[in-house]
Amino acid sequence: MDSQTSHQSSYGQLFIVATPIGNLADMTYRAVETLKSAHVIAAEDTRNSRKLLQHYAITTPMITVHEHNESAMIQTLLARLKSGEDIALISDAGTPLISDPGYRLVRSLHAEHINIVPIPGCSSVVVALCAAGLPTDHFRFSGFLPRSGKTRQTALNRLSGADETVIILESPRRLLGTLHDLTASLQPDRELVVARELTKLHEEFVRGTAAELATHFEHHTPRGEIVLLIGPASDEAIELTDNHIIDCLAEPAMQSLPPSARAKAVAQTLGISKSRVYALITNRL
Repeated sequence: MDSQTSHQSSYGQLFIVATPIGNLADMTYRAVETLKSAHVIAAEDTRNSRKLLQHYAITTPMITVHEHNESAMIQTLLARLKSGEDIALISDAGTPLISDPGYRLVRSLHAEHINIVPIPGCSSVVVALCAAGLPTDHFRFSGFLPRSGKTRQTALNRLSGADETVIILESPRRLLGTLHDLTASLQPDRELVVARELTKLHEEFVRGTAAELATHFEHHTPRGEIVLLIGPASDEAIELTDNHIIDCLAEPAMQSLPPSARAKAVAQTLGISKSRVYALITNRL
């Protein structure tokens, strides 16, 4: 035990360093000092990170660690850490691992008893949540929605009954489609907030229902990174389980209708989205 502890004390450490999400002035003193003192910086995109390093006169060499090479780089990074080098992990912006690479590396290093040190700072999730005006006592971060198919519809159905604020990330080119999908999936009066260009010159928070936001962004092309926040569902929507919907579908008056018409009729009866009902019908066919 003593020899193992002594051996591990000679290992380097992995620092998980949060960086600004837009405004370079949001860099912390501790983050700057950590990046300066590390032996190497593992960056998601060295070209993107070079601007930050130049701004703070950080000359530490960089290597690339991203989604596509992370698994292959683990042994290389582990060997450097075991040789006594300290490594700082950064993403393109914000806190690493939050919808960014790094989980597999951190998981592997824990198994090797390498010390992991978080250096806190910006996260678009928390920045958006604290200023959105939606409940903050309970929230769920869901990352990016699946792009298509049943997995996307299943994710949308889960959102319809969420009893906490839900935070998702979206690209500007896909925002409008997501808002249209949410219009079909959520209660009509559910409150949403689109937060974009956070910490930058054109930062804005746009509030409204899914339908209102869709109309807005049809006339105002969205730009920049986007955080989409969805307020909690009403008590009625939360209490309305899939079993309640299935019971309504089983009523004799509904049995003679084709699937689309049956979904519409049940949705109107229960005050929920047609897409949620239709998904249940198709999953049971």
